[in-house]
Amino acid sequence: MNKIIQIMKTSLLNLPTPINISYWWNYGSLLGLFLMIQFISGFILSMHYCPNINFAFFSIIHIVQNVSNGWLFHNIHMNGATFFFICMYTHMARGIYYHSFKLVYTWLIGITIFFISMATAFLGYVLPWGQMSFWGATVITNLISSIPYIGNTMVLWIWGGFSINNATLNRFFSLHFILPFIIIIMVTLHLYFLHTSGSSNPMGTKSDLNKIPFHIYFTYKDILGFLIYISLFTLIILQYPYLFSDPDNFTPANPLITPTHIQPEWYFLFAYAILRSIPNKLGGVIALLMSILILYSLSLQSYKSPSSMFNPFTQIIFWFWVNVFIMLTWAGAQPIEFPYINISQLMSIMYFIFFILLTPLNKFWSFIL
Repeated sequence: MNKIIQIMKTSLLNLPTPINISYWWNYGSLLGLFLMIQFISGFILSMHYCPNINFAFFSIIHIVQNVSNGWLFHNIHMNGATFFFICMYTHMARGIYYHSFKLVYTWLIGITIFFISMATAFLGYVLPWGQMSFWGATVITNLISSIPYIGNTMVLWIWGGFSINNATLNRFFSLHFILPFIIIIMVTLHLYFLHTSGSSNPMGTKSDLNKIPFHIYFTYKDILGFLIYISLFTLIILQYPYLFSDPDNFTPANPLITPTHIQPEWYFLFAYAILRSIPNKLGGVIALLMSILILYSLSLQSYKSPSSMFNPFTQIIFWFWVNVFIMLTWAGAQPIEFPYINISQLMSIMYFIFFILLTPLNKFWSFIL
């Protein structure tokens, strides 16, 4: 026991940390906080949830209305996903801006965590078995049918039948329950490689001279971030619990009535807009996957500039890309009609151009310097 405490003290409390890291580096610890919140609240909800198409929707109502503090855990889990992805996107944006992707293994595992988190969130969105849950699952799983030769067979295998049915809901519940354990394993690897290479910093340098122990300086910094976000989180779950929810999902799933506008949760809208912007089904699926997989390529390219803070060209296209991401999120929530489809197509092109321009701009700036 003493040896374990000594290892934890050496690896975490005395971890040499760059003295100049800002509050943008708080989002890693915030992600850990919200992951634990989701893990615990989800485990408690699973005790009362019934993965059956006839009872799933009403088991949620039972949790909210009859289970002691069930409404609280339901609100925590429902809105915790939103805060988790807010922290995730901010964490990744900071990594891109300050070139943290140069920590290759840490970055690659981080993107894998993001990919698994998206899958987990999608599976969780299906479980309430409301209208948007059912039709969202129908649309997304049908995308697999675009795979040549084996697509239709794979869809039937995933459904467990010829349409989304009880078998589908059961296996989605099982996967939603097991994937967080895989995420925790990946997070452990993420932290291991981070502690092996050391944290990045705004200057982008690797010097060991300007480093201080993690504790107590950065634990205070993290605690302040926890207090701010927990306060905001508490405000949302107590006062505006359904702020991010879709009204259609308060209606039980009905295969005979299609909602007028099918859309996923807000944190998937950027990818959904890219998917819809391409008329060809297979092309849209490839673009959807590439919108996430292209993030892997950042760590495989050559960047001579230590950080975007030294490169005005990269700064301009980075903030332009952030605005493109916001526009895609907005366009994904709009009907598939003019001018939204045209905006989605334009923003999708600009989204991918950012990754193409990043390396040449860094090399150009390095040449000038």
